[in-house]
Amino acid sequence: MSPSERVPVIAVTGFLGAGKTSLLNHLLRAPGARIGVVVNDFGALNVDAALVSGQIDEAAGISGGCLCCLPDAGGLDDALEKLSHPRLRLDAIVVEASGAADPPALARLIRFSGVERVRPGGVVEVIDAVEHFRTVDAWPEPPLRYAAATLVVIGKVDLLPPGERATTLSRITQRVHARNPHVEVVVAEAGRIDPALVFDVAQRDEPPDELPLAALMRDEPHGGHEHARAATVVLDAPVAPGALLDLLETPPRGCYRLKGRVRIRGPRGERGYLVNVVGRMIHVTPLPDPPPTGELVAIGLRLDAVAADRALRTVAAAPADRPDAAGLRRLDRYRRLSA
Repeated sequence: MSPSERVPVIAVTGFLGAGKTSLLNHLLRAPGARIGVVVNDFGALNVDAALVSGQIDEAAGISGGCLCCLPDAGGLDDALEKLSHPRLRLDAIVVEASGAADPPALARLIRFSGVERVRPGGVVEVIDAVEHFRTVDAWPEPPLRYAAATLVVIGKVDLLPPGERATTLSRITQRVHARNPHVEVVVAEAGRIDPALVFDVAQRDEPPDELPLAALMRDEPHGGHEHARAATVVLDAPVAPGALLDLLETPPRGCYRLKGRVRIRGPRGERGYLVNVVGRMIHVTPLPDPPPTGELVAIGLRLDAVAADRALRTVAAAPADRPDAAGLRRLDRYRRLSA
C-alpha cells in the first residue's frame, strides 16, 4: 500500500458517560462510508462493544486496560493492522477510547504507530455539559486533555437548566481555548455532528463504497445537525509549493478540514501529492502519479466561504512555471513528518 492510501485513524475520547458511543453511532450511519471501529474498555470484558450499533464493516475490540496503558501499544497496533488491510477497503478507522484513556497519550500512540497503512486523522473530544465541571475540569488549570483535541463536541446541553446553558457553554469553550486556542468547538445533541467534520462522506444515498471530494460541496441539511460549509477549487495545472504551504499552514477563517490532490513541478518533472489538514495537523503524502486534474476543498461549520474561495483560488493562480526550491524543501519537510 502506498503512503497516499493510508487509512485515517480518528480517536473519539471523553470522560465516562460523556456520549462517545452516541457520537460513534451517528458517524456509523453516514451513507457510503466504510468505517472500521476499535472499541476499548477498561476492564476484563469489552462491554462497550455491545453498545455500538449501526453499520460497522469491521470491528476490533481491546480489553484489559485503557489504550494508553497497553504495553508497547501492541493491542492498538494489532487492531489497526487488521482494520487497515487493503482487502477491507476502509475509508476511516474510529478508535472509541475508554473514559479512563489519556487523549494526549492516545494521540501519540496513533501518531507513532508501527502500522504503515494508517495515519492520524484527528482527536474528537466529547464533553458532557452537565457533569463536566464536576468530573473533568475541576481544577484551577484547564486539563491537558484539551491540548490533544482537533475537534471538541459539547453534548447534553439540552439537559442543563435553560438559564444556565449560555453561561455553561461559554465557560467550557473558554476553558478549552485557554489550553488549545485553535480547536473547533461544536455543540451537538446526541452526538449528531456533520460527518464531513470527521471524514469524507460519499452521498446521502447508499454506496458506491467511495468517498469523492465533490460530495462535500453540498449545501443541503444532513441528518438534522448543523451542516458544514465547503469551498472548492479545481486545479488544472501544477501549483506553487510555497503558495500551497501558505494555505495549509494558515487556512481560511473557520476552516477545520482541508484536503485535496495537487501537482507540483520539481527539478525532475511533476510530482503528485495528497494533502490533509485537520485542525492544526498537516499531513502530506506523495501520490504514485501526478493527478491529471487536482482539487482543494476547505470545510468548516463556520467557514467564511468568500475568504475560503479567495484563498483556494490564490493557490490555483500562483505562478508555478518553474521549480520553487524553497517551497519544495518546506513541502518535503511535511512529507517526512507524515511518513
